Amino acid sequence: MDAATHARRQPPVSAPRAGSRRRTAARTAARMAAATAVALTAHTAVNVRRLRTPGHPRGPIPERVSVLLPVRDEAERVGQCLSCLLAQRDVPQLEILVLDDGSTDGTADVVKATSAGDPRVTLLHGVEPPPGWLGKPHACHQLARAATGSVLVFVDADVLLEPHAVAATVQQLRDLGLDLVSPYPGQVAVTVAERLVQPLLQWSWLTTLPLPLAERSTRPSLAAANGQLLAVDAAAYERAGGHAAVRDQVLDDLALLRAVKRAGGRGTVADGTALATCRMYTCWAELRDGYSKSLGAGFGSPPGAVAVVGALGAIYVLPAAAALAGSPAGLAGYAAGVLGRVLTARRTGGRVVPDALAHPLSVAVLGYLTLRSLVVRHKGTATWKGRPVTTGVTP
Repeated sequence: MDAATHARRQPPVSAPRAGSRRRTAARTAARMAAATAVALTAHTAVNVRRLRTPGHPRGPIPERVSVLLPVRDEAERVGQCLSCLLAQRDVPQLEILVLDDGSTDGTADVVKATSAGDPRVTLLHGVEPPPGWLGKPHACHQLARAATGSVLVFVDADVLLEPHAVAATVQQLRDLGLDLVSPYPGQVAVTVAERLVQPLLQWSWLTTLPLPLAERSTRPSLAAANGQLLAVDAAAYERAGGHAAVRDQVLDDLALLRAVKRAGGRGTVADGTALATCRMYTCWAELRDGYSKSLGAGFGSPPGAVAVVGALGAIYVLPAAAALAGSPAGLAGYAAGVLGRVLTARRTGGRVVPDALAHPLSVAVLGYLTLRSLVVRHKGTATWKGRPVTTGVTP
């Protein structure tokens, strides 16, 4: 037998098959994702214990408080919101400034009818934002310039406050020696789309933000805020440059807290579940369009947004897919993600079952909305209430 024939008869040298390598890589990825999900949920558990909650007022607030309410085409909502503001207790020096920002649906008439001549309420008529300004920051800027209080409390028209909410918020601001506090309202979610997406608002910062450090630190990167209910010391607001410093920011609430921190101030997010509720959107179309204007601006840059979306998918969607394929690590990662949602829901008054079980789907929908936001902002087609949203990357 010649050498060539002998060589042909020898079995080929074994090598790892491509399929085997892929399975090994998938198992490794599932383990890493599961470990990360477990670590983040452990952090969530720590945060829900340390999350501050404003207490009931001990007595009347001894300073003038300006509640600032910007409205644009909010005829269906502003009446209830303003009625709640008029029912506030323990704020004897309360002024309520409402700015009608070019409404076309009779919002101003509802404000007048609801206030019924109450001297605490002043209705202002806004002017169109100049170049470089977005609509809401400009409306808030006009309100702040007209305010006379030592504390400014910004409220959105879709927020319903409990009678002690303003006093409790101001008391927490002063008790903690902070410059800004944002008690996060309870988020009302009714439709399937709302129940998939809205719980991620509180879950996101309870999972990722070290709350005690964020409260103490002046680092702008350690921040979470919600303009639905936000109180700021008037002097600290001026030092930070007010809304003029965040004039082009879609997420002006978060940007304002970062401006306060850059000016040497401190602020934090708190649990406002017992103080206020908010139903931001009532259907998929509203939710899709609302998040399309803002999500793309929430991660610093388009590459940053893509990176965050990819990381969330890897941590919370990949394990669920692996679990369906029989991976124990994937099942552990999926369970950790669900547990994080359960902890958040119990702390903030949200639904637990079955909503938390759909956490991977929630994260996937959030990823879609973020990418959609990047696309519409890149095309310059993002709008909100008839105005273009073309500027603003959160600093």
